[in-house]
Amino acid sequence: GGLFPSDSHEHAAFRFAMFHHKDIPKLQPQVDMVDINNSFAMTYAFCSQFSKGVYAIIGLYDKKTVNMLMSFCGALHVCFVTPSFPIETSNQFVMQLRPELQDALVSVIDHYKWTRFVYIYDAEAGLTVLQKVLDTAAEMNWQVTSVNVETTTEDGYRKLFQDLDKKKERQIVLDCELDRLNAILNLIISLGKHVKSYHYIFANLYTGALTFDGVRVMSEAFQNLRKQRIDISRRGNAGDCLANPPAPWGQGIDIQRALQQVRIEGMTGNIQFNEKGHRTNYTIHVMELAPIGAKREAPYVMLKKNHEQYEGNEKYEGYCVELAAEIAKHARYKYRLEIVPDGKYGARDPDSKMWNGMVGELVYGRADVAVAPLTITLVREEVIDFSKPFMSLGISIMIKKPQKSKPGVFSFLDPLAYEIWMCIVFAYIGVSVVLFLVSRFSPYEWHCEEFEEGQDQQQQQQQSQEQQTNEFGIFNSLWFSLGAFMQQGCDISPRY
Repeated sequence: GGLFPSDSHEHAAFRFAMFHHKDIPKLQPQVDMVDINNSFAMTYAFCSQFSKGVYAIIGLYDKKTVNMLMSFCGALHVCFVTPSFPIETSNQFVMQLRPELQDALVSVIDHYKWTRFVYIYDAEAGLTVLQKVLDTAAEMNWQVTSVNVETTTEDGYRKLFQDLDKKKERQIVLDCELDRLNAILNLIISLGKHVKSYHYIFANLYTGALTFDGVRVMSEAFQNLRKQRIDISRRGNAGDCLANPPAPWGQGIDIQRALQQVRIEGMTGNIQFNEKGHRTNYTIHVMELAPIGAKREAPYVMLKKNHEQYEGNEKYEGYCVELAAEIAKHARYKYRLEIVPDGKYGARDPDSKMWNGMVGELVYGRADVAVAPLTITLVREEVIDFSKPFMSLGISIMIKKPQKSKPGVFSFLDPLAYEIWMCIVFAYIGVSVVLFLVSRFSPYEWHCEEFEEGQDQQQQQQQSQEQQTNEFGIFNSLWFSLGAFMQQGCDISPRY
């Protein structure tokens, strides 16, 4: 079952989680939209869920209804999984998904060396955290001013921040629920209290992610019960939550044990519970948001063609956008891209001495980093710091430093490719063979050798017919071609 306020993001997260965990057969959600501040409405909704035979309930509570829910869960043995603020209770049937933030908040305050700050809260959970902060403040000599804004109106918020500004209170811790926190943030922006020298710590968690993990916890517990073949069916005996004396559900303790034994890695990190149903062995990640100013100029910063379909940084593309993303990836920080309102790089007005453009965004603390093709000048360097230039214009030639190596036997082949050398060799052989064949058919290449003195004429004619020679044999043809290739002389030459 589920108990959620109307149009809440927790209900949306619950429906999204149920869609992703529809692999569990015969598990149908029974969701009631209820005002968690109304004890009567919560009682009626809880009893309605119990009468329908739900195995466990996930939902939210308020300080006005938390005791009622604790009582019903303990008496009827119905497990209640909640992302609401944690409370100190020995009721084992309440599984609290939200971890305690006291120690983490104190560590963050100490990390930033805050010795004087304002703690603004709006719920009973804030009192528990405030008590831890005050105890630490007494040990560390901190000056803490606490303000409860549970019943404060919008005009009251405005007056509160104006008074804090007069007292030079620029370091503020906001521990409020999401709806109230959004209203306060909008007021801070409208009053201009979000610029340089104003620092805020939001001691809040996203309950939508906790709700999603709550569905995963219940899914894992029910799957473990099925593997263990434990029967948890109600068999139509839903029971009456208002019976006197109360009749607890017999299988409720089995579900409680299964939920307590869950060990999973969810959206909010490691999820496991101790014997009291409190979250344990968890890690809290602290995120610091830094705005980065940019100026739209192709190809550095451009809007995507279908930028209406995107939100945040995804709407932009370009060299500077990718550079900012890579820097954030390596430096491990979150950022938000904002286009400079006036579309200027930055210059100082000669009359008012005020800076505009990107330089003004940096000088007056509206942005932490600017990424743009911004020219480095003397007057700009007096008020902001520049990084090393990440892009320079002009034509440059780079060559690799040659490495000295000893020549090999075949180093003479390096000037030409091996294909060229093969063509030369085949051409050399081909020319020699053609020269040899031509000399075979040419009558000018055949001649008789000289005869010795004393031989008669008949012997000379007989020997001349037998000893006619041709100087252009195959070897002489190769030698002549080689000499011609090397541009050297040769003892023989063809005759025409």
